[in-house]
Amino acid sequence: MNRGFTLVELLVVLAILGLLISLAIPVIGKVQIQGQSVASASNLKQLVAANHNYAIDHGFYAPADDRWNNKRWHGAREPGGTFDPTRGFLADYLGQSRRVTMCPVFASMNQARDTFEEGTGGYGYNASYIGGTPDWAYDAQGNRVSARAGTLLHLAGTIMFASTAYARMDGIQEYPYVEPPFWDLGSGPSGFRPSPTLHFRFNGRAAIAWADGRVTFEAREERPPGTNPHGGDADQHNLGWFGPDEDNGFWNPLRPDQ
Repeated sequence: MNRGFTLVELLVVLAILGLLISLAIPVIGKVQIQGQSVASASNLKQLVAANHNYAIDHGFYAPADDRWNNKRWHGAREPGGTFDPTRGFLADYLGQSRRVTMCPVFASMNQARDTFEEGTGGYGYNASYIGGTPDWAYDAQGNRVSARAGTLLHLAGTIMFASTAYARMDGIQEYPYVEPPFWDLGSGPSGFRPSPTLHFRFNGRAAIAWADGRVTFEAREERPPGTNPHGGDADQHNLGWFGPDEDNGFWNPLRPDQ
């Protein structure tokens, strides 16, 4: 005669199943993020290619923004109007959609509401040294003066785009620039840190699109963050920097140690 499971045996089986599920969930999550990281790397490669094509056509890389902060590399707004993510400096080079493709990992994260940035896809541009110059110069049309084509001497060691975010009290938001370790206002790195925007969201790593078109995933290195005027906690949201600090490290294509 067949004997059914006793209550104790059922409880043991359920406990084992629960343990197996608890062990599997982190693994499944990591595998999912690894798959999403491939898609994000593809998005970043598209941005680098678009920017190089822009430089071929114009003789300089896409400006990070304009003097009035109405037009940026990733979109534009009418003064006081809504933001259009299909009208940025790079729009003509981003395919039929004319907009930056959203990072799938960032899209699934808790994002702050009523933010002042949008349309970046969760990626930021090296505005300090490629989309602009440390002296914050603007041309006659009011666009930020950017690096000229052919002047980036160390493509393989210079960040062009990266996974970014900005910390606020109620979460994180999109942010269009990948800020260097120190503010540079024209006379070299100042020693004062901005609030970090490089986002290490891929199993503790940040996606880095180098100026030569490669994409790598780099681990965060501990250092003190700058002051955040919006009450955000950079450490809580895994924001920071990597690489050397000297001469703003991988951000600066003209640093002397390259």
